[in-house]
Amino acid sequence: MNKRSFKDLLYEQVARVGSAVASPKRLELLEVLAQGEKTVEQLANELSIDIKLASAHLKRLKAAHLVTSRRAGKHVVYQLSGDDVALLWVQLRQVAEEHLLELRLALERMVAAPEQLTPMAREGLLERAKRGEIIVIDVRPKPEYDRAHLPYARSMPLSELVSRIAELPRNREIVAYCRGPFCLMADEAIELLKGKGRRAHKLSDGVSEWLAAGLPLESTDTTQE
Repeated sequence: MNKRSFKDLLYEQVARVGSAVASPKRLELLEVLAQGEKTVEQLANELSIDIKLASAHLKRLKAAHLVTSRRAGKHVVYQLSGDDVALLWVQLRQVAEEHLLELRLALERMVAAPEQLTPMAREGLLERAKRGEIIVIDVRPKPEYDRAHLPYARSMPLSELVSRIAELPRNREIVAYCRGPFCLMADEAIELLKGKGRRAHKLSDGVSEWLAAGLPLESTDTTQE
């Protein structure tokens, strides 16, 4: 193999990853799987697509070694092949936000006042939560919280928020987060909390953004090594 052919081969291999993520639905699959492993059926439901299409997208991601799978009874369970894949999603999204005006405008329309926290602000948030000055709630499903969550965060899934709102004191500021800036669960939670007279705002970070910033995460999943 000559030098040109060898160099072409190198770029071709990297392009396999680029090709695998060149789909809105496959990018969303990476974001959802960054929260923890899920069955094909769960993923299809999350993305509002049929199981056959979800399986096809997952096959493309698996071919590029971005996800792995295992069989659990009648179900096939998928997970990211490593934390670096979650970081790839975060970095790709951040580059898009920096260079695509259309994306920034879409984010501004999605929430009235999108919050972009700097690493220093994140650390300040940790200190305030540690001192009990604010209450941080994780509104994702409980299994996702168990796998990884922000320090000092309470699990309060969106589906349980109405029935558990009395657990949140009225005299304390509440910060809600979910899977990242594209996730709408925290926005729904904030709307509900404000409607009940609570002082609340959204943290645009999810666990992937926290990981990318080099900040600590906690886990209550006893099945993890």
